[in-house]
Formats: sequence, C-alpha cells, structure tokens
Amino acid sequence: MQDLELLLPLLRDPAKTEAMLDKAEAESSLLSFMKAGWHALEPGAEFVYGWAVEAICEHLQAVTDGEIRRLVINVPPGCTKSMTTSVFWPMYEWGPASLPTYRIITCAYDQGLPIRDHIRSRDLALSEWYQANWGHLWQFKGDQNAKIRYENDKTGWRQASSTGSGLTGHRGDRLLLDDPHAVRDVESEEVREKALRWFSETLPTRLNKPAESAIVVIMQRVHERDVSGLILSKELDYEHLCLPMEFERSTRSFSHVRRKDVPPERRTRMIGEGMALPEWLDEAEYEERLQLDPTNNPDELFPVPDGHVPHFQLVWPQDRRDEDGDLLWPERFPREAVEELKDAFRSWGGTYAEAGQLQQRPAPRGGGSFQRSDFQYLEHPPVCSRIVRGWDLAGSERKKSPYTVGLKLGQFDQGFVILDVWREKVNPFAMEQGVITTANADGHGIIIDLPQDPGQAGKFQRSYLIAKLAGYDAHSSPESGSKEARARPVQAQAEAQNLYLVRAPWNDALVNELCLFPNGEFKDQADALSRAFMRLTMQPKKKVGISPVMIPLNRG
Repeated sequence: MQDLELLLPLLRDPAKTEAMLDKAEAESSLLSFMKAGWHALEPGAEFVYGWAVEAICEHLQAVTDGEIRRLVINVPPGCTKSMTTSVFWPMYEWGPASLPTYRIITCAYDQGLPIRDHIRSRDLALSEWYQANWGHLWQFKGDQNAKIRYENDKTGWRQASSTGSGLTGHRGDRLLLDDPHAVRDVESEEVREKALRWFSETLPTRLNKPAESAIVVIMQRVHERDVSGLILSKELDYEHLCLPMEFERSTRSFSHVRRKDVPPERRTRMIGEGMALPEWLDEAEYEERLQLDPTNNPDELFPVPDGHVPHFQLVWPQDRRDEDGDLLWPERFPREAVEELKDAFRSWGGTYAEAGQLQQRPAPRGGGSFQRSDFQYLEHPPVCSRIVRGWDLAGSERKKSPYTVGLKLGQFDQGFVILDVWREKVNPFAMEQGVITTANADGHGIIIDLPQDPGQAGKFQRSYLIAKLAGYDAHSSPESGSKEARARPVQAQAEAQNLYLVRAPWNDALVNELCLFPNGEFKDQADALSRAFMRLTMQPKKKVGISPVMIPLNRG
C-alpha cells in the first residue's frame, strides 16, 4: 500500500516520470549520458551509436570509478574521441558522477583545440537539459568563466593548455592529453622529442593527488616514437585501448576493463583467450586445463606451486570484431568512406600514414615507409641511361655512430636499380679515402653527389673533397627538408614497384634499414638513396653502358 502511494504521483504526471527515468538512465553510465545529451550540442544531428564509442566510454567510466588511473586510447580520426573525452566526460564527472570539485587540465598540440572543446563542454553544462538535471549541484563562477579557464563554485576548474607548455602553478585531478602531436610536425624529430620530454618530465608533476589523480591520453598514432609509442615501449603502467579502422586479429586489443555487454557464457572463453600464462605453466598444459574445466575459478585452474608468486591477470578483449578486415564503425565509416581515407593518406604519406592513423600501428605489416614486397631483384645489372653514386658522410668509428654510405643508383627502361652500396664506420681520413677509392672503381662516367654540412666547416670539406675528385662529375649541396620528406619521392617509386636491387651481399642490410625507416637506429643508407635519386632525376640523360645483355628479372 505504501509503495502504491509513492507511485501514484508519478502515474499522474507521465512527463515528470519520463524525465526522472531519463535522468536515472543518463546517470547510469557515461555512454547513456552522452546519448541523452547529444541533442543539447548537436540538435540537427542524430547520435550515431558505435561499439567503439561504447568501448571508449567504458574505459573513461573505469577512470571515474577509480578502477584505473592511467589510460591511453588509440583510435582513427573522426571517431568522436574529443567529443567523448574532452567535452562530455568532464561534465559527466562534474554532474552525474557528483565530482564537481575535480580540476581538469586539457592539453593538445595546439591550445586552440582544448579551447574549442572547453567552449562546447560549457555549452553543454549551460543547456536547459543539463541545468534541469544537475544544475543544482554546481554553477560557473562569473569572475572565472573564460575560454581558456573557467571555475565552478565547488572549487573545480578546467584549464586549456598545449603540449610543451609549463603548466606552472596548475595541478589537476584529470590530465587529458587529446592529440599531443600535429600530423604536420610528425617528421620533425626535434618537435617530437620536445613533446615526449614534456610528457615524461612535466605532465606527471602536475597531478593534484599523485596516488589518485588520472592521466588520460587519446590520440591517433602518427609515428613509432610518439607519446603512445613511448608509453608502450617503456611499458609504463597504462591501460591500453587500441581500435584500428580495420580489424587485425593478431593485434586484438585487451585490457583489464571488464566489458559490460559480455554474457556469462562468453566470459570464460574470453578470460582464457586473454589470460597471460604463469611462467611455470606451458601453453599446452594451459590449453589442456582450460578444456577440462573452462568454468573453473582461475586460482583453482592454475594452482600456484610452493615458492612461486602468481603474476597472471585477467584481461578482456575489447575489440568486438571477429574477421580480419571488419570495419570499426560501419554506421559512420562505411567501406567507401574508408577507401577514400586510405587514398587520401597514401597520396602524401604512403602506406606509413595509413598504417599509423587508420590502423594504429605506425609501420605497415611489411615494414615502414618501405615494405619488403616493394623491392624487386635482378641477377645482373641492366644497361642504365644514368648512374649516380650518392653519399651520406660520417666520420667516426664509435659503436653507435652512423655509417658512411655511398649508394650507386641507376635508371633504366623499367625503373631504377640500386647497383652497389659501400657502407663502413670509418674515421675522417678513411672516409675521404673511401670516397676517392670508390670513385676510381666506378669510373669517370658515374656522377658523384656529396652532402654539404652547414657552416664554414661544411664549406671547407666540400671544397676539399671536390678538389680531390678533380676529373669526375662531382657535386655537393646542403640537405634540404627532413629525412622523411627527402625519401618520399623514391619511396613512391618503390611502392609502385619501380625500384630494383642487383642481388649482392649488401641487400639484407639495405632492405632491413629501409623497412625500419624512419624509425630504425640507422638512416644512412636511406639518406644516400634519397640523395642519389634526387641527383639522378635532376640530371640530363646520358647513356652509360654497364652490361650488354638485359637479364630477366625475378621477384625476391
């Protein structure tokens, strides 16, 4: 009877009842909050559900619930990562999660991006929908309500900043790093290293409560050595959610965040697939025990021998796709749209940009800027119309020093062919002798192209070496642009399968370096190849006989 008396007012006012139910649903999770509040920011656009957005929301929810304090999310562009992380999540925490005292610092490579998201987040909080439901919990302070920084009357605030800024005097409960790198600057090692140093040395000192406050990084992969790459390579204690545009079973994403949609009958199988094996348990024994009793408690399924400490943990597969090539969010990015994105990325950055920004692994499966399948092989050198020996000079024999490389590149009817590579770690005197000796061996018909270091010393070295090469067609010029930019023209020829190698002992070292470029330890052969290619395509045609017979090619 008492319950009926409580229900009667609700039954008499269906609109109020519906509003209460909607509020309760919005408070149940970040995803529900985002669905319900979408119209407040995008009245002319319907919220398009995708399980990828749900996965992102579940991981942010785990941060709110105190389950994790470090999170890195890698998703392709256009997957509402900023709307979810930098717009809706902060207002969810200040409102439905009853955390208006939280202080939030949002950073990106350009301060204008977090300012944009701050404005949208503030618009959400000031909307009629938000104010009707959670407006009583907190209000903006009138004297601290600017685009870069605003505060509420519960001591919470938001600050917009940029990657590399000092953040002096600011400490947050949430440090949100949304796109720490600009794609346009990805080829600049100086800019990348500055961002990494800031992430490693400045950002961690800006936590309000180091034992409780959270750092969340969300970004597309742009380089092997970007912020995500640093987190993963150093095995920092971050939960990692990685969602490529097209599914790759071999890189399925696992995390400790328990998926809410997994029915009980599937949880055991997923636990089994995602469980790291204890060091004393081999894989065959693991599979046997799992098949005998797949519903068993893990502690009983894997009893710990005396003297051992278990280190396995339960993790959950976060990617809900099953077949390689399945799309991440077909409702928003159907196959045609994905193919258009691929074409756009390939037009400038080649497969490297596609692999990083779409697939979240900034190196294609077959390599980096160059792939092993790009190269074709000849048993003997062909007749070339032009040949250039391009050099990349170093002058040290130290173990970690770069090599001095002289790469001989020719042009023939079917494309370009690498004829020879001279590669040694030598002192300055031996470097000079190597250039001269190689020129004598090549003959006077081969063009020589040397780099010129900046400054007076570089000019002196240029004049000295050119004088030593009197009688040869020798040239020298300063480097222009980044290594990646200089390599892009010849990389395009390789991708079109117009680049050949004469089979020789130096093949493996060259191909290995090119397939790791620009992320490998050494880039000397790539630099020499780029220089040779640029000189070769600049020079007027001139026949140089190397072999009277064209040998049929075969692919390696």
